[in-house]
Amino acid sequence: MADSGPIIDQSLFRQVLGHFPTGVCVVTTTVDGLPSGFAVGSFASVSLDPPLVLFCASNQSSTLERILGSGEFCVNVLAEDQEGLCRTFASKSEDKFAGIGWHPSANGCPRLDGALAHLDASVSDRVIEGDHTVVVGRVTDLAVHHEGGPLLFYRGGYGRFVV
Repeated sequence: MADSGPIIDQSLFRQVLGHFPTGVCVVTTTVDGLPSGFAVGSFASVSLDPPLVLFCASNQSSTLERILGSGEFCVNVLAEDQEGLCRTFASKSEDKFAGIGWHPSANGCPRLDGALAHLDASVSDRVIEGDHTVVVGRVTDLAVHHEGGPLLFYRGGYGRFVV
């Protein structure tokens, strides 16, 4: 049997990675006319040519299954005043869209009101690593909706970027 490497304590792993601030996004999709979405802190650009982005999600996520099934998603970049919205989409709530303002983006996925920006994408690849799946998407539409500070996650809490 191959050596699987050193054993890393999961709580220490979380603590160390918690010292790296991340922006927060909500990734959405629509399946059979029903909106679905979740909060992610693992979002990044991959390539300018072609324009590619990625996000990571738990292999156990039902929203991930819906995104892979639809083949389309929308990344909503959250503003600093959207912590409550982020908490809603980080929850296991059955109807995360109840009382949430949104409208369909160009690819039909929910674009959340108040988000700083959005990117529509089509799933171009996925890689399963450990307990998460890395989803790569080809950007098909994007826009900045207003200027403002981003919502950040750092050491287990939400914060803001101060210039």
